[in-house]
Amino acid sequence: MSEQQQPVFAIEKIYVKDLSLEIPNAPNIFLERDTPEINLQLGTKNQGIGEGLYEVLLTVTVTAKIKDKIMFLVEAQQAGIFRIRNIPNGEIDPVLGIGCSNILFPYLREVVSDVVTRAGFPPVILNPVNFEAIYQQNSAQTKPN
Repeated sequence: MSEQQQPVFAIEKIYVKDLSLEIPNAPNIFLERDTPEINLQLGTKNQGIGEGLYEVLLTVTVTAKIKDKIMFLVEAQQAGIFRIRNIPNGEIDPVLGIGCSNILFPYLREVVSDVVTRAGFPPVILNPVNFEAIYQQNSAQTKPN
């Protein structure tokens, strides 16, 4: 008789996979005094990369505009490698989509705030995200009718 193996969840690595900043209207945009309109797009995906290893990727695009001029555009990909074993197959997707995304999000928020500040603008602080709601919404959309 074999013992039931304990579930394993470990963070192997957290890293910035891609980062870009554009300030297409510099230097004149720094003279603007109006409050910019901030547009945010957030995405998440994951893939298996080995036996019990998964890469989870959070992608954000932040666009700040004043009227029709782009103040700045930041695109960032925050990634993590997670070791997950002895978890039933039906439970791995929620762990990746909710749990791992919740771990990565504070790092992504810091990267965006830091790069915007270093570019000479006030920091952009991303609001908390409910990854459970996003996961449930995506699951409902992908289920066949």
